[in-house]
Amino acid sequence: MPIIKALQDKHALDIILIDLRQVSGFADAFAVATARSEINASALMDAVTETLDGMGTSYKVEGAESSRWKLIDAGAAIIHIFSKSGREFYDLERLWGDAPIFRFESEE
Repeated sequence: MPIIKALQDKHALDIILIDLRQVSGFADAFAVATARSEINASALMDAVTETLDGMGTSYKVEGAESSRWKLIDAGAAIIHIFSKSGREFYDLERLWGDAPIFRFESEE
C-alpha cells in the first residue's frame, strides 16, 4: 500500500486503515495517521500527495494550513493527518467502530 508506506517513511504515528466498503457509499477506506509536529504534518501531506501524483491519482487537499487536521480526498481513499489533539477530538476510530480497522507499525 503506497500511501501507508509514504506515511511510515515520514514517521507518522498510530497509522490505521479503516475499511469502509461495507459501511459507506462515499469511500472505500480512510487512512488515518498522527503527526509528530506541525512540520511533520506538512511532510506527511507532501509525501502522500507525491505518492498520489506518482500513481496518477487525482485528489483534493483540505486543511493544508490547519495545525489539527489535514485531509486528502483521493476519491475511494481519504487520508486524514491529525495532530495528537485533533486525533483525540475527531476520534474517527470510534465514529467508524463498526468497520474493520487495520493497524500499521511506524517506521522508526
